[in-house]
Amino acid sequence: MNLVSIRIITNDVSKLLEFYEQITQLKGIRYTEDFAELQTENATLAIGSTRTLQFFGGAEVAIAAQNHTAIIEFITDDVDRIYQEQSDFLASFLVQQPETMPWGNRSLLFRDPDGNLVNFFTPVSMDAISRFESKI
Repeated sequence: MNLVSIRIITNDVSKLLEFYEQITQLKGIRYTEDFAELQTENATLAIGSTRTLQFFGGAEVAIAAQNHTAIIEFITDDVDRIYQEQSDFLASFLVQQPETMPWGNRSLLFRDPDGNLVNFFTPVSMDAISRFESKI
């Protein structure tokens, strides 16, 4: 088994896709008005409108902009460089400037326009580097 995708449900696919394209510098794929993906080497961030919930059992299955438990994480080779390049754009979304965590990752934490937590991190300790060496 392999995790391939995380899907965010939103009221505004365009706004969320543009945000993730800006912060990742990746081009998303817009399949329909209601569905887009941002594909990375290891996984895909899918973005679906609330209208797509009808295919999964109805509108009550998920509520847009209500995430209070998950953090969407992207590994990067230099989180400090990304912070410098994106600091103006991220200013109103910022939760925490780059900081080294006890488990050896240097993390930049912010929220997307729907309030979902996003963590860009770079492994910096020897243990963290060895855990993620195949992912960078």
